Amino acid sequence: MRLVLVGPPGSGKGTQAERLVQRFGLTVIGTGAMFRDAITRDTTMGRQVRPMMDQGLLVPDPIVNDVVAELFRGPARPERFVMDGYPRTYAQAIAFDALLHLEYLSLDAVINLAIHDDEVVRRIGGRRCCSNPECGVCFHSMARPPKVAGQCDVCGHPLLQRDDDNEETIRRRLGEFHKNTDDLLTHYRKQKLVDDIAATDPPDVIFQNILAALTRRNPKTQEAL
Repeated sequence: MRLVLVGPPGSGKGTQAERLVQRFGLTVIGTGAMFRDAITRDTTMGRQVRPMMDQGLLVPDPIVNDVVAELFRGPARPERFVMDGYPRTYAQAIAFDALLHLEYLSLDAVINLAIHDDEVVRRIGGRRCCSNPECGVCFHSMARPPKVAGQCDVCGHPLLQRDDDNEETIRRRLGEFHKNTDDLLTHYRKQKLVDDIAATDPPDVIFQNILAALTRRNPKTQEAL
């Protein structure tokens, strides 16, 4: 199984990716997590992409494509995976298609998590994440509040709002998302790969809807459920 999750920030891609990994043993590939890790470690790439991410801008396609290509051409190339946050643009999708073709791989489905912008702002604006880089657990002021306000339940470190989680930056990120996603989805719809899933339902319902869509595409999926 090889999947791509598409959706704006805050649509629950990470949550659903984790569930798909647990259910099917897939490798989750998230370029956002890769870049945040590089920023935390203050690598050359981290210093390069931090200003863009702080402003809610997309990292340029060549940089993202190179990161993904390096992974797929390496000795630990994933055979069964779910892409979380890549590709984000039509150009990235074209590059990813070419990369998969060279590696004799193909996609099984593209799951599009649909959600209204205002709900995204509410979700992300209330998010607070652990300041301990070795923990990184995130909470939400309404949906998942910590037991002690401002303190991580897991390790006790302070919870902080990410620089890119304020409303102005969120709205800018959403603008970038919409500007790039229409052509991306059109590209995959022409390949009959897209399943549209409402991201406003509870996570359990969303996951069941994803499983149902995958089963419709390949009845053998039911055997793994």
